[in-house]
Amino acid sequence: MQKSLITAVFTVLLLMAATAGCTDTDRQDGGEIVVAVTIPPEQEFAERVGGDHVRVILLVPPGADPHTYELSPGILADVAGADMYAVVGSGIEFELIWQEKIAALNPDMLVVDSSRGIDLITGGDGDRGRPDPHIWTSPKNAKVMVGNIRDGLIAVDPENADDYRRNADVYLEELDALDAEVAGAFAESGVKTVMVLHSSWAYLARDYGFTEISIENEGKEPSPQRIEHLIRQAKDEQIQVIFASPEHSVRSAEVIADAIGGRVVTVSPLEEGYLMNTRHAATAFAQSTRP
Repeated sequence: MQKSLITAVFTVLLLMAATAGCTDTDRQDGGEIVVAVTIPPEQEFAERVGGDHVRVILLVPPGADPHTYELSPGILADVAGADMYAVVGSGIEFELIWQEKIAALNPDMLVVDSSRGIDLITGGDGDRGRPDPHIWTSPKNAKVMVGNIRDGLIAVDPENADDYRRNADVYLEELDALDAEVAGAFAESGVKTVMVLHSSWAYLARDYGFTEISIENEGKEPSPQRIEHLIRQAKDEQIQVIFASPEHSVRSAEVIADAIGGRVVTVSPLEEGYLMNTRHAATAFAQSTRP
């Protein structure tokens, strides 16, 4: 069974970690700070703040689904030597499964909650009573996450604190500019409703004044009755674009798009290049309906 395989892998890795020694020696000798992150947007955050001082381990690679992705023994062995793990912290399923296991591999590793200070949306992503985990999709939240990662790096490497503060300030200015650009795009377009296959953009919707309609029902494929309802809703709202992501099947999105004479556009909340990807997604959303 898969569970017993994971247990066996962790037994081996725990033994490896126990004999590997502390990473403090590497830091004293001028070694890099090793930072683990869960998703590609966090990778950009950590690399921009850490600069040349850090090496970032990405746990869930581009194109993988953090709801189902499983780590390889090689990545786990690498994480066993990390100085810091910046978790998204908002209930992303990968972390619910793996965070405690990773922490057990490396008890000396600092775990930073990147969601600290963010007002979470409850009930998102099809999970009743659980927070919507996709906090990074809003530039306003990204700024908070960057600040938390900066503070974590300062805690594990105070010698280079000034560099981390300086790097963070530069990147936060870029996020401020992105925030203003996204707000302007939605204000100019007047878009009030966006239809997506998988609910991933609730924080962007909340912060920039539109409503996200998810085709999936509680994370599952919609029934024929729901598809009929969504087709009527899309026509009423004059929606022209249905948004899907490469991590999920686009079949239901294509059915609705065909029925309304629209098209399917792929946008991913997990793409590399956070600034560029968020700008692309926001522009596409702002142009998805017709007056």
